[in-house]
Amino acid sequence: MSTELPREIRGVLVHVTGGRVLLPNATVAEVITFATPDKVANAPEWLLGRIAWRGWRLPLVSFSILAGFAAQERALNSRVAVLKALGGNPRMPFIAMATQGFPRLTTLSQDIIVPTGDENAHPPGVREQVLVRDDHAVIPDLDAIEAMVQEALAAAA
Repeated sequence: MSTELPREIRGVLVHVTGGRVLLPNATVAEVITFATPDKVANAPEWLLGRIAWRGWRLPLVSFSILAGFAAQERALNSRVAVLKALGGNPRMPFIAMATQGFPRLTTLSQDIIVPTGDENAHPPGVREQVLVRDDHAVIPDLDAIEAMVQEALAAAA
């Protein structure tokens, strides 16, 4: 029995300070209004703190600072994308990412996503740099980001 991959998938193009991030639609649990996070002592600059969401205290990541797109996060028009964590940690089933404005839903296929840039050198947290139609975007390395968040929270505890 052969398993055929889907020809198209739904994706979300998310604006972040200084760039765009392309995520699978199934990864995004919700987009909420930005609220000032509770700081985490001794955390790296990209870990903005923790925010409350549906009874959870989610770590809030600035992908822009982590990947080097920006030195600081913009507050104007900020939102938060709540992402399903992939690592299976029951204490951290979600992480939050600071975004700008609302994400844009898009249908993706192999001929729409074109890799750009160097295949070997990516900024922290970036799996791939791509062109989606006419938009430059990055595909984040969600596993690596999740591991970095867990490491930062453990070091801060």
